[in-house]
Amino acid sequence: MARPKAENLTVAEHRIMQVLWEKNEATVRDITDALAQKHNLAYTTVLTTTRILADKGYVEFHKDGRSHVFRPLVTKSKARSNALKTLMGNLFDGSPRLLAQHLIEADELSGEDIAALRALLARDEKGDTQ
Repeated sequence: MARPKAENLTVAEHRIMQVLWEKNEATVRDITDALAQKHNLAYTTVLTTTRILADKGYVEFHKDGRSHVFRPLVTKSKARSNALKTLMGNLFDGSPRLLAQHLIEADELSGEDIAALRALLARDEKGDTQ
């Protein structure tokens, strides 16, 4: 039995999305070339992964001659939100408070991070959205 498709990005899919977010659109060759220095990926691997991303609704493509030109349908911010919601749901009972407490208690936040969060909270309490 095949396992269900993951809603969130895999590591390989994220690498490809990074290229698409930077370029706004790219052919499979463009993506392969952009990833070549750090990741030795075959053209067919990138093609398969971009088609999976299209099936998941993360990208769309059109044909330009023999090439497929892909562009992102999901912003980096939306992908981040989706992944965070899944993480919170799986590990923190869906609670942003538990996630934040964990980050603070695990010393994952610097003093600068905490100060920035306090400023955001203060701004939110005032109803200032800018």
